[in-house]
Amino acid sequence: MLFDTHVHLNADQFEDDCEDVIARAKEAGVTEMVVVGFDTKTIRKAMALVEKYDFLYAAVGWHPVDAIDMTDERLDWIEELAAHPKVVAIGETGLDYHWDKSPKDVQKEVFRKQIRLARKLKMPIIIHNRDADADIVQVLNEENAGDVGGIMHCFAGDLNMARECLEMNFYISFGGPVTFKNARLPKEVATEVPLDRLLVETDCPFLAPHPYRGKRNEPAYVKLVAEKIAELKEMPYEKITEQTRKNALRLFAID
Repeated sequence: MLFDTHVHLNADQFEDDCEDVIARAKEAGVTEMVVVGFDTKTIRKAMALVEKYDFLYAAVGWHPVDAIDMTDERLDWIEELAAHPKVVAIGETGLDYHWDKSPKDVQKEVFRKQIRLARKLKMPIIIHNRDADADIVQVLNEENAGDVGGIMHCFAGDLNMARECLEMNFYISFGGPVTFKNARLPKEVATEVPLDRLLVETDCPFLAPHPYRGKRNEPAYVKLVAEKIAELKEMPYEKITEQTRKNALRLFAID
């Protein structure tokens, strides 16, 4: 039983065969997934999907790359949607210094607003981080994000950052990169993260694991991520799947 904690089945890449992709995921042992919305279009599609499938849940937030497009009205809308029983987290939100569409100060302010919203609603936060390790940790600390915790999604930081995030009540989630042959850092961190704070994800359609690297990712491939972590931790695959699913159900408060 696998819980894929981060999918984008609401992406255009799944427009033509979403039902087939979901069927393959079920065949691979995926029992639950969180569909992450990060702008107006993807949030709407995420909400439509969770209404259609009982094993899908949603996260609603605003992506840092598009922070410049965030308005108070959109934040209010996210708050309204968060009351839906199948919305389980705020996000993905965070900082992304790879792309320069949104200035860093705007990203930080939008990030802070979403952390405050999550604390107000007592909901976990899904964190997107790209090339912004120090600022991510600083903002999470300053905004007391540990009050609600959440997920460091597709974690790419080092062991010291992982430890800081664990201290702030966050779970560490790994995706396809942990399977890449040259990915020393994710492997090192995955080996050390405590079993009860570990999660698996695909971030599909992005970051497909080996041997599908460079192709469209899909939720069925989360099995490859779990297999790699089982190998790294020298544990039975079933132990990893059972514990990561239990962790996700606990974090998202799903019965």
